[in-house]
Amino acid sequence: MSRTLPTEDQSNVVQTTGQRAQLGALDLGSNSFHLLIAQEIGGRIQILDKHKEMVRLAAGLDCNDQLSDEAIVRALDCLTRFAQRLRPLQRSNVRIVGTNTLRQVKGKDFRQAAQRVLGHKIDIISGREEARLIYLGVCHDLGASKTKRLVVDIGGGSTELILGRKTTPTKLDSLFMGCVSMTNECFENGKITRTNMARAINTARVELEPIMAQYVSTGWEEAIGTSGTINSIQAVIKGISNQDEITAVGLRKLQDFVLAEKRIDDLRLPGLTEERRPVFVGGLAILIAVFEALEIESMTTSQCALREGLIIDLIGRQHQDDARDHSANSLMKRFGVDQNHARQVRETAIALLSQLATQWELTSAEAKHSISWAADLHEIGMDLSHAGYHKHGAYMIENIDLPGFSRSDQHQLAILIRNHRRKLLNDMFSTSDLTQIRLAVILRISALLHRNRSHEPLPHIAVSISTDGDSEQLVLTLPKTWLYQHPLTALDLEQEAQYLKSAGITFTVKTT
Repeated sequence: MSRTLPTEDQSNVVQTTGQRAQLGALDLGSNSFHLLIAQEIGGRIQILDKHKEMVRLAAGLDCNDQLSDEAIVRALDCLTRFAQRLRPLQRSNVRIVGTNTLRQVKGKDFRQAAQRVLGHKIDIISGREEARLIYLGVCHDLGASKTKRLVVDIGGGSTELILGRKTTPTKLDSLFMGCVSMTNECFENGKITRTNMARAINTARVELEPIMAQYVSTGWEEAIGTSGTINSIQAVIKGISNQDEITAVGLRKLQDFVLAEKRIDDLRLPGLTEERRPVFVGGLAILIAVFEALEIESMTTSQCALREGLIIDLIGRQHQDDARDHSANSLMKRFGVDQNHARQVRETAIALLSQLATQWELTSAEAKHSISWAADLHEIGMDLSHAGYHKHGAYMIENIDLPGFSRSDQHQLAILIRNHRRKLLNDMFSTSDLTQIRLAVILRISALLHRNRSHEPLPHIAVSISTDGDSEQLVLTLPKTWLYQHPLTALDLEQEAQYLKSAGITFTVKTT
């Protein structure tokens, strides 16, 4: 299973020992946890190892969006096993994401416990980001076809639908229904009746109703189903009818077989595994509804999905083809950001970051990425209004769909934009992690120095940090002549010293 990747430089995914770097992707789904280990060889992905466990996280979610103790134990036991395989991998070569159920869970206790077990950060991604990554995975499996594709993925707690051509998705949707949630809602006590099946199909049709007209009118040339539910349905249809494709007729025939069994526990169908049986009927009802609502005639299947998409996305980040960069650039154009001004602020911010990185522990690539995106987008709120534009910008970034970004990424970016001017809102920053407030300080100074929007380059600027007890001394050194020629900037710097006091930073400007 391999695919050629359009990359310019592949050296940065090769370990310094000369051995190929292993890449790890872990999908914490609502029904199953999927671990994938791969490596890149000459622009191609080689799968080295796969692990999958049915954890049924969604089944342990109560009406208050809290996980049961049993579900937590199942999940952490699984992650303890997976952690062994991830341990030898470089931190930058691992990506772990949580989907629908982890999007719903209230509080961070489970995620923090899981992160301790894994030794890696867990990114909670939006439904549309999940859909984008699924589409990348399918393209990895089937190639970048020029035909227009519809991709459907039925997970444990959500269903993703994507339209796209080649490797580019053109429409992404994530619906709040999955095989676990639908089975729990519509097949009480494990009973399979015509009434229950009709109820499940109609429930799914209601979820599909707001989007189905646009999908049908846009159209596609091939429909592809992926992930466990649809591949399981295809396996059963193959066992019953010896058909390789899923068709509307085949689904109805399968429905009759299922209804004849009366109870979920009694399901004995060719190709149906023990672990898939408990949630099979809910997934079948959803797929029938998708076929009906979107008028699908036939569907082929793909063995690749989110986890493969994560690997493709991870390699893109390492080859300077980061989806997050594309998202930031797209937003700048969409909302009329002054790109020359943003570039100046970004360049100054990176220059200041390079001087402070070691002492402020900002040497990671993510710190540079974060400050760059924040500088690019710090004025995005001006498209709404100049008054309070930093507030508007933060709200936009927090709530808009940003392909490539996790929810945490967007939240942290919004914090930087919200705090790049005026008073620092210290309660927005984590007291246990000083990274964000330090990046905010760098962004603030960079934006301040370019406030007059002059196209003239800044003079050489030196910045240093020292510690005096509980207080940090931040010293900015500028040419005396330049500061004299910019009296408004001098006043802004004096005001900034007052703002930074609240963060425990003594800010001083010196001249040479």
